[in-house]
Amino acid sequence: MTLQTETQKNKQAAVGDMAGKEVKNRQMLVILDFGSQYSELIARRIRETQVYSEVLSYRTTAEQLRKINPKGIILSGGPNSVYDEAAPHCDPEIWNLGIPVLGVCYGMQLMVKQLGGKVERAQRGEYGKASLFIDDPTDLLTNVENGTTMWMSHGDSCTVLPPGFEVLAHTENTPCAAIAHHEKKLYGVQFHPEVVHSIGGIALIRNFVYHICGCQPTWTTEAFVEEAIREIRAKVGDKRVLLALSGGVDSSTLAFLLHKAIGEQLTCMFIDQGFMRKNEPERLLKLFEEQFHIPVQYVNARERFLAAIAGVTDPEEKRRRIGHEFIRVFEEESKRLGPFDYLAQGTLYPDVIESADTNVDPQTGERVAVKIKSHHNVGGLPKDLRFKLIEPLRKLFKDEVRKVARSIGLPEEIVQRHPFPGPGLAIRILGEVTAERLEILRDADYIVRQEINRYGMYNQLWQAFAVLLPIRSVGVMGDQRTYAYPVVLRFVSSEDGMTADWARVPYELLETISTRIVNEVRGVNRVVYDITSKPPSTIEWE
Repeated sequence: MTLQTETQKNKQAAVGDMAGKEVKNRQMLVILDFGSQYSELIARRIRETQVYSEVLSYRTTAEQLRKINPKGIILSGGPNSVYDEAAPHCDPEIWNLGIPVLGVCYGMQLMVKQLGGKVERAQRGEYGKASLFIDDPTDLLTNVENGTTMWMSHGDSCTVLPPGFEVLAHTENTPCAAIAHHEKKLYGVQFHPEVVHSIGGIALIRNFVYHICGCQPTWTTEAFVEEAIREIRAKVGDKRVLLALSGGVDSSTLAFLLHKAIGEQLTCMFIDQGFMRKNEPERLLKLFEEQFHIPVQYVNARERFLAAIAGVTDPEEKRRRIGHEFIRVFEEESKRLGPFDYLAQGTLYPDVIESADTNVDPQTGERVAVKIKSHHNVGGLPKDLRFKLIEPLRKLFKDEVRKVARSIGLPEEIVQRHPFPGPGLAIRILGEVTAERLEILRDADYIVRQEINRYGMYNQLWQAFAVLLPIRSVGVMGDQRTYAYPVVLRFVSSEDGMTADWARVPYELLETISTRIVNEVRGVNRVVYDITSKPPSTIEWE
């Protein structure tokens, strides 16, 4: 028997509270999540059609959905078999709402089972790419090419369809690869149209969104910016807002939106913990104050952060201490600059879906901050330091934040900035972090960024950075033996950071970077290239 993981349970609990709320924008689709790793991806694909979507728990009732009034419902895949005793089921009244439904993989099997069909263990499972042969090219499969590739991942199959359903498509191993009850607008697919491996997947999704659900493309960047500014002004009123600025695209976009909405009521604080890349703090302050005319309160805390992790070699202990020190500095500075009513955080939609770290003020019903997620992803704020949260980006995925950033005029160096860990270079130095090692890594990392930009590869890579190892190796420089540090280059390609592959960059680029680092960075005599994918490794080394 396959049971849901704690992560899946937490994920479902975290999103379930959205289901009881009235939704003003009726041009939306709802994804009911049954624990699939692709649920967020379905929502992103819907957003790409310029239609708003939300992920809710499979426990969402038909009555709650009636109040939300979506234009369509999608049932996600999941790790269970529908005939398992503990398998998650949706409210059967959903089939009677008169709202179009699309079941994906597990979602299709659940639809079949609850409506009177039969699902059994398949004689042959189907995993990976499969050719889809179309029996009915109308409605859901309009303009989907016969024989197109779709991505399969199932060990069960629908052996008997419910009354009124018919087969739309099949594969070599799956007789019922796509099904429909045209009158009730109930559809199911055994494959995953949302993944990039499904060549005809986007066409199928567009058919469901536009043709079957009748949605209009109203979810645009311009509409979001206008709505966000209105909501910020309505919520904040004449109160003051504090934002911990990190320099990344999320917090920078948030700062710009907030300043546009409430002006001087916003205070941006940048805590320089000494683990940023070369020239980044100076560049950030100059950009915000001179180009955007947004004042930033600069807090130089480099010495106290370095002292906090002196002698620490365990990566988790590093993170814990950095997080703790950040909270202490944040608390001191917020009291000095305050009082503040609201704390702005760069929470994104995946955080809303995946995180259950939400406290609610029992008197106001508003969310209360318990951690600084936008800056460090580590540690929690003291319980007696209470702010009400304002999270204008919480409806957006990362790619949508980048679109907003471009639309409001943020420079490409911020829009396309590679993901950078909250603890910064401190976790790209394995072992103890010292001022000397920080300087070495800063200089090496600066060369990496210079050269990949010069080569025109920065935007082609998910991340590209240097790692300093706490060992020394023998070398020869100027006819003398050296005993110096090795630097590891880590360049990866990825779509979302969940999986990644090492980047096949030109040898001449690697040669140039290696030559410059060894020649220009004192204390380094060896450069190596990490050619491990994720999994089994992670992108970062600590």
